[in-house]
Amino acid sequence: MKTLLLLRHAKSSRDDPALDDFDRPLASRGQDAASRMGRYLRDKVGRPDLALCSAALRARQTLDRVVEAFGSDVPVRTLKGLYLAEPSRLLAAIRRVPDDVRCLLVIAHNPGLGTLATQLSVSGDAAMRRRMAAKFPTGALADIRLDIGHWADAAPDHGRLRDFVVPRDLKS
Repeated sequence: MKTLLLLRHAKSSRDDPALDDFDRPLASRGQDAASRMGRYLRDKVGRPDLALCSAALRARQTLDRVVEAFGSDVPVRTLKGLYLAEPSRLLAAIRRVPDDVRCLLVIAHNPGLGTLATQLSVSGDAAMRRRMAAKFPTGALADIRLDIGHWADAAPDHGRLRDFVVPRDLKS
């Protein structure tokens, strides 16, 4: 059994229109949301064994806030290829994760991340799956359990959605 945590980066700032999309930082609302999501992960899920993170600034800043909640380092691989990646590219990165990793956190972008979460989650609470499929907002987290022994076997229709949480669901 593997645990896959798919986290969309938190809310980014659009205050500087001259900035390239890749270089947009988190907005203050996003910083708060990412910290809340980090505390949620710490308290409800546990520390991931590895994090794969888009190289975009807002994704890296989301990761920093999440990891801060654990009070210890989480091994991280920052991958340019996760920036605005399609579901197939995200899944390819997941399939390359070493099998000793039991809990994997992926921080990336929509629409690819939300689509992948929906493709993987064929079981679990039906209302929660519908909510996730309808909208995967910034800072949202899909906690998916995969009944596999090897990450290379991760595939659509193999996951059970354990939880879907958005920042506004969490207390400050």
